[in-house]
Amino acid sequence: MNVLFLPEIQGYFYDLETILYEKGYFSFEDTANKYVDDLIFDIKINLPNIQHKPAPRYYEKYGKELYYAVF
Repeated sequence: MNVLFLPEIQGYFYDLETILYEKGYFSFEDTANKYVDDLIFDIKINLPNIQHKPAPRYYEKYGKELYYAVF
């Protein structure tokens, strides 16, 4: 499985770095950048390898053949 990010999502991650730093969640900009980089890495590398289960029928209103990750 390949994980691709739309340009809007890449912009969101860039904004997230700024928000985390400005709101005081991280004391240093570098730390906020590393956190977001680790988050992107985790999504790209680990998410595709996590076991997926079919979503309950309730969620069929959002689409067909939906799955969710089991951690």
